[in-house]
Parts: sequence; C-alpha cells; structure tokens
Amino acid sequence: MIEYIKLLRNVGTFDSDSGSASHRLKRMTLIYGDNGRGKTTLAAVLRSLATGNEQPIVERWRLGSVNPPHVVLDCHGQPSSLMFRNGAWNETMPELKIFDDVFVDENVYSGLAVEAQHRQNLHELILGDQGVQLNHRLQDLVSHVSQHNTALEEKAKAIPQQERGDLSVDEFCTLPKLSDIDDRIEETSRKLTAARNQEEVRTSPLFKTIELPEFDTEAIKQALLTDLPDLDKAAEAKVQAHLQAFGEGSETWVEEGFRHGLAGEGGICPFCGQSLEGLDLIAHYRAYFSEGYAQLKQDVADMVGHIGHTHRGVVQAEFERAIGGARETGQFWSTFSDVPKIDIDTAAIVLDWNAARETVTELLRAKQIAPLEKLALDDQALKTLESYNTHRLGIREINKKLIASNEAIRDVQRQSEATRMEEILAELAMLKATKVRHSDEIAPLCEDYIQEKKAKVQTETARTEARNALEQYRANVFPELQNGVNKYLQHFNAGFRIDSLAPANIGRGSGSTCTYNVVINNTPIAVRNTNISQGEPSFRNSLSAGDRNTLALALFFSSLDQNPNLANTVVVIDDPMSSLDDHRSLATVQEVRKLSKRAGQVIVLSHNKRFLCTVWSGADRRECCSLEIRQSGDNSTLGNWNVSQDAITEHDQRYILLREYADKQSGNLRGVAAAIRLHLEGFLRVACPGNFPPGTLLGPFLGVCRNKVGSPDEVLSEEMIQELTHIVEYGNRFHHDTNPAWQTEEINATELLGYVKRTLAFVGPPRV
Repeated sequence: MIEYIKLLRNVGTFDSDSGSASHRLKRMTLIYGDNGRGKTTLAAVLRSLATGNEQPIVERWRLGSVNPPHVVLDCHGQPSSLMFRNGAWNETMPELKIFDDVFVDENVYSGLAVEAQHRQNLHELILGDQGVQLNHRLQDLVSHVSQHNTALEEKAKAIPQQERGDLSVDEFCTLPKLSDIDDRIEETSRKLTAARNQEEVRTSPLFKTIELPEFDTEAIKQALLTDLPDLDKAAEAKVQAHLQAFGEGSETWVEEGFRHGLAGEGGICPFCGQSLEGLDLIAHYRAYFSEGYAQLKQDVADMVGHIGHTHRGVVQAEFERAIGGARETGQFWSTFSDVPKIDIDTAAIVLDWNAARETVTELLRAKQIAPLEKLALDDQALKTLESYNTHRLGIREINKKLIASNEAIRDVQRQSEATRMEEILAELAMLKATKVRHSDEIAPLCEDYIQEKKAKVQTETARTEARNALEQYRANVFPELQNGVNKYLQHFNAGFRIDSLAPANIGRGSGSTCTYNVVINNTPIAVRNTNISQGEPSFRNSLSAGDRNTLALALFFSSLDQNPNLANTVVVIDDPMSSLDDHRSLATVQEVRKLSKRAGQVIVLSHNKRFLCTVWSGADRRECCSLEIRQSGDNSTLGNWNVSQDAITEHDQRYILLREYADKQSGNLRGVAAAIRLHLEGFLRVACPGNFPPGTLLGPFLGVCRNKVGSPDEVLSEEMIQELTHIVEYGNRFHHDTNPAWQTEEINATELLGYVKRTLAFVGPPRV
C-alpha cells in the first residue's frame, strides 16, 4: 500500500511538491482536482511504477525545467522509499492496477474503433497475472522454437553438401560410428570391383596347393645305422679283397655262381670239384652274399634313387612355378577379398633344398660303398635338414591359409553373380558418408546440430505443456470474466451485454487475441476492426461514449475479480465518471465502495466533487482519507481536502445556519433571514413533490393547499397552512423577488430568532 507521496518534482504541473509528505494515504484514498491540475500526471506516475516503464513520466517532464523528473513514494512494508530518479525506478510495484484513459485506449477501444491490438491487450487483461505468465511463457517457448529452427538451418549449412551426398542432414548426422569402417569400405569396394568384373571373377582360378617334398630324416638315420650281425667287417674286407683280384664285375658273377652251387652246406667247387667245407672264405662268401646283405644294399640304393627322383631339379622348377602362380592368383584376388600375403624366398628355399639333398645323397652313397658301416647325420647335416624342414613347415602353413581363403573367394564369385550394382554403390556411399560423418572435421559440426535438435525437442515439449496449461486456464477464466462483465453491465444499467468472449491464436509466434460480441436487443455485433461495410452495425455506431466507457469499466472491475492477489493489490481509478451517464453514477460509487473492502488499497481521482463526496459518505472513515490537487500559480500541490464540508448540500448548510442561530444566536443576520424561505422551499420540494414541483412558487402552492383542505388528498392542515403563510410572509421581506428593498430591510434579532425557531419547528420535530 502506498502510504506517502513524499515528492513530485519536475513532472507535469508539479514543480517541486513535497507538501503531501505529511498526509498519510489510507486504504481508501480520494483525490480531488480540477481538470488540468495533475490527476492524469499522478496516474501516469503510478502506471510507470507498476510496469517500470519510464516513458509515462519522461514524456511529462515539466516544460521549462532543466532537471529531470524526480518522484519519491513510501510504501507499507518497504524498507526504503520507491524512487524515480535519473530516468528509472529503484524498484517497481507490479501489484498495481490502473483504470484511466490509457487503460481504455490500450485494452478496449481507441477513438471509435476496436483494433487488433486492443483485442490482444484485452486477452492479457482477461488472463490476469497468472494467465499472462502462462501466455508469456508459451510465447517465449514459441520464440525459442523459432530460434532453434534458425540455428538448425545455420548448423545444417555448416555441414558441406558434398560430404553427405544424397543424405539429408538428419540422416547424415545420425549415422552410427563404426570401429571397422575402413575394413568395411575396403570390403565393399572389392564387392563393387567384383561386380564390375563379373566374368573375370567367375572364371579366374582359385589357389592351388603348393607342395614341398619331404626328407624322411628318421628313415635316413635308420638306413645309415643298419648293419648285418652275421657279417663282420673283417670278413667283408677279405671277400672284397678276394674279389678285387678278379677284376671288375667279378662280384656279380661270383655272387651268381655262389648262389647256384655253393650256397648250401658241404658244397663242391664248380671249378675243381673239391669239397669247400671248412674254408673260412666260403663262410665269408656265404654271409656276404646273403639275402640280408643284398636287401641292405638295395634299401640304400632305393633311398638314393627316391631322393634323387623326389628332389630333382624338375620338382624344384615346378615348386617355383607354383609359387609364381600363387602370387599371380593372390594379386588378382586381393582386389576382391582378403588373401594371404605370399612372401616366399624361393631362392633361399632351393638353396637349402639342394644343400639338404646333396648332404643326404652323399651319406647314402657312402653307405652303399660300406653297407656294414654304421653312419650318422652329423650336426651340419641335421642343421641343413632342419633349415629345409622349416621352409617346408612354412609352405604348409601358407597352404592352409590359401586353401582357407578359397572359400571367401567363392563367396566373392557367388556375390558377383547375384549382387546388384546399385545396392553395392549405395552401400559404399553410405559407408564413406559414415566415415566422413565421424571425421575430426565434420563430427563436431554434426554433434552441434544434434545437440541443437535435442534442445529443440525439449523446447517443443515444454511448449506443448505450456500451451495445454494456458488452454486449460483460458477455458475457465474467459467464461468467468464474461459473466462478471455482464454482471457489472447490469449493475451499471447498461442496455447491452457481451457474448461469445473467447481466446484465439493469431499465428505462429504472434501471440493471442480474443473475440467477443456486443449484444443489443438480442442482436450480436461482432467487435472487430474498422474494416466493415458501410451502414453495417458496429462497435463504433452502436454504442454511445457512455456505453463504451461503461464497457471498459466493467471489464476492469471484472478483471480485478479474477485477480487472486487482489487483497494485496493497489487499484487506481482515474475519473471513472468521465463520459458516464448520470444514471450510472450511484452504481459506480457502490462498486468502488465494495472494491475498497476487497483490494489492498483503492485510490480514486476525479474532478467531480459530487461523485467523490458520495463515495466518501458511504466509506469507513477510519480507512478513508481525502486529498486535493490545488493550483498554486503555475504549479500544483497535493494537500488535505475537507471532503466533509464539500459533501454538505445547500439544504444542509441552511439547516446548520438556522440551527446555530436558534441555539447560539450566531451568524450573519441577513443571511439567516434569507435562509428561512429557501429552507422551507427545499423541505416542501421533498415533502410534497407532487404539489410543489421544481419551478413552482410558494404562493401558488399555498393556494393549492387551501383548496384541498378537508379533501381525501389534503396536502397540509388548515393550521399548518396558516403557520406556513406567516413564516413565508416574514421570509419574503429578505428576497429581491418579493421586496425591492430586501437589501436594506431592517432586521430585529429577537423577531428573527422567533421566526427561525418557528421554521425549524415546521420542517421537523422541535429540538429537545
């Protein structure tokens, strides 16, 4: 509640007024002032305080003043004064509602027209503070969604078109990250190449097995170590020495002859016919030319032959050709599939191969020469064979990989026959786009876009919730306000009502408005802008100025009824009787009185003393004060106003004048004497309105009274007529229309006192 207006400086007609600082404003504050004295300025100051908008004060900067406006107010519950200085308030008072010309001009109509802006402002007025907050939140969210859309457009443009190909920005940004993207791109590229070379892929050979023959090390070792237990080396040496004496080829024909005739026991020499039994040499021959010995030599010879055949140069050449073929096959299929890398040093293999073959062959031939001599693979021979076997194991592992890769190659062949080129191209484009999407350069742009889109979704969800909350709120408040407006219009004796009051949205992000009809004689007139056909009923031509202001006042009062915080709200009403018809004045007074009991504070400004006095007469004196804006030269000041004095009617003033003279014999004698007839006339106007209407004189009235004495419609008794005649005869002496010398008529104080008492007795019971 505003308690003190401590300073009004350099604003409107107020030069530097601090005279009202000692006058405390109360819950009901009445401020009287003639037009042009500063009522509108004071309302503008309070409007600026409510909104924080400096314009209402700045535009009333006192003409000719060098210093800017300065206002100081004290409010209940505020630790410090509210101050407007240097073009701004230190604090505002949002719970301050003002009815004045600005309210009408902004919310209801301007001139004779109701424009779109009026209906938009009225929409917010109907919503009240709570609804306005809901509406502002909705509009803020709508604006934020628009900002998101603008930001998304900019962020989308930052992602190069050539990088995302035919994909939309949303499709591109939502591509999932793949850890094996490079492998997938390579694989799909191979598919594409295979599809483009279907015939060659279909007919190209697969990998063949590469063979590297084995050296059976254990068999070789065994052959070298094998001997004959029945044939010792001495016997062997004697036989060989004996055979050497016969020359070349002797061993063969001796062996043949021995087998034919001397193999058994007790044989006879085929040459001399003598018995051979007991000869050591023959025993040696028998062991030497035994089957075991022959088999031993044959085994060694076979092994030499096998090694020579298996590891001959042709086999090595085939091996090298096989390696070359595998390389060519691998080079071809590496374009379409993952194939093993063939990294084989054939020269090193052949070198070790030859070394192993020569080492083994040399040892076996030595065994052939001395079959009974046990030979062994020395370290060098074993190392040579180990090197070769290492190559052989490596070739075996490569073989496994090559044969295994043949299955993947067969898949390539099958796919090349079945896959459509368009599908592979699309898959490859998608993979490449995925790689670009998650590149160091593009990934931050996409993440920025995605985050903006997520923020937009959140804002859109909040917008939907805000819209639902507002719609639910409006569904209740608009019907209630329409009923309230019509209730006030009925109280104000208006000949119209409103109907079809409803909210409406006016476009994306453009806010809301409201529509309604004015119903006159049960005929609805749509309230809209001035674009109407000539002669068509409208707000402009169907409502008088008083009706339009009545509608505005009804809307204001009804909006206050919807305010849940009315008990803490300061309501300012500036000249509510402006343009209102007289028959609505009492209803307006009554509504102001009722409002003062519900609102935190009601401040009423008016140039109409009668209106303010009527409000005062029914107000609680303990919670009501009255101020007056007085003229002081070119300045205005705000001071105390004795509303009680101005509230007394002329009839009441004359009664007080007569009563004070009757009781105290005080007062101006001529004024008291002149008041006698006037007081009687005022009394009879009220007591006998049918027989003494305005414009009628007392003489004719007394004649009417005499004519009706004793009749059913008697006005005054004979005694009262006679008393009234005597009093009037005395009173006429002091009026210009009944006594030309009324100004110089001599007055006797005792006589005057008698007629004053008789007058008071006539108009009412005597004072006890």
